[in-house]
Amino acid sequence: MSIRIQEDDFSLDREWDALRKRIGGSAGSIVAFAGLVRERARAGEEVSGLFLEHYPGMTESSMERIVEQARGRWPLQDVVVIHRVGDLKPGDQIVLVLVASAHRGAAFAGCEFVMDMLKTKAVFWKKEVGTGSKGTWIRSTGDDFERAKHWRNDGE
Repeated sequence: MSIRIQEDDFSLDREWDALRKRIGGSAGSIVAFAGLVRERARAGEEVSGLFLEHYPGMTESSMERIVEQARGRWPLQDVVVIHRVGDLKPGDQIVLVLVASAHRGAAFAGCEFVMDMLKTKAVFWKKEVGTGSKGTWIRSTGDDFERAKHWRNDGE
């Protein structure tokens, strides 16, 4: 398991290769998700940037709990979660989730679970800055909570 919070961008290729080296030939699948800063805000306004803050220690702990829950539900061989903080621009990468498992079903489900829980349970503060505005602190949406609820109904 590798969990990192950083300001610098990440390389999907480099993280993928590092994961493959760690797991060797034991995995039959790796599923990847990379989240990007949108060009349009939820209200339709053009976005000029996104600012993310976290509380060191607390945020990492919340992410570790999410990954441990995923590992308790599916036979995952390794999980990588990288979440960026600081000032980001439209098109920048925000988050990377890589999940390795012997079988694709577990890898897909584990990756989706981790991402859904990151949206609702990880301790981050996000401020969307639109053109001509000082910005709006954003919260998880009703859709985010519905997706997370799906997992609770599925045994969490």
